[in-house]
Amino acid sequence: MAVLEVIGLTKMFGQLRALDGIDLTVRAGTFHGLIGPNGSGKSTLLKTIAGAHAPTSGTIRFDGKDITAALPFARARAGLGLTFQITSIFPELSTYDNVLLALQSRESLPSLLGSRTRRTLDREVMAALDRFRLADRADDLAGELSHGQQQWLEITLALTRRPKLLLLDEPTGGMSPEERRVTGELLRPIRSHCTLVIVEHDIDFIKNLCDQLTVLDQGRVLDEGSVEQIEHSTRVQEVYTSRV
Repeated sequence: MAVLEVIGLTKMFGQLRALDGIDLTVRAGTFHGLIGPNGSGKSTLLKTIAGAHAPTSGTIRFDGKDITAALPFARARAGLGLTFQITSIFPELSTYDNVLLALQSRESLPSLLGSRTRRTLDREVMAALDRFRLADRADDLAGELSHGQQQWLEITLALTRRPKLLLLDEPTGGMSPEERRVTGELLRPIRSHCTLVIVEHDIDFIKNLCDQLTVLDQGRVLDEGSVEQIEHSTRVQEVYTSRV
């Protein structure tokens, strides 16, 4: 079953055609990678799916519903999440309080006014931090975390909203090789309840994590298929490997 369908998606910035008739289908319960040379439209595609950019033409269907004209907050409420390489954490708050605030955003106003949520959510906060190896940094300011740990916190915050589909834009950008390896290990278990679409430049990372790959070039789909199919694609070898 498809959780995301993109049909004929085009995005113009003035005279620049950033996306040119993109078709993309993402099956529920899979990890789907988007790769391609710099400027091929990967991040623009994610932002358009999430609602940060309005498409010039085309259709976006999420969980069976047309969300082409939906506002970003409506897409988020429907279960669509997005994280960027530049994190949007609260650096002056503790790691714990970052997650607590994300969880509290799901609570009712009476619960928040009654100050009951911190105590009742403590176990869920710590479980979320432990899932991404941040429990021992719970009391530290989020701004004091390493770059890789801040990325893990960003993903943790996105997952607290229980998305059906999470879009990750270069989640390992700026990470050390060991942090990239650990990130793959931490993401694999969420497959049971969350579909991923991942933009990445680290080919080894994405090959080891994803079920399907879509290769973009100059705003168009160059090729798509399994990791093995893409590795043996002559079109990808001719265009992608020479320009990444």
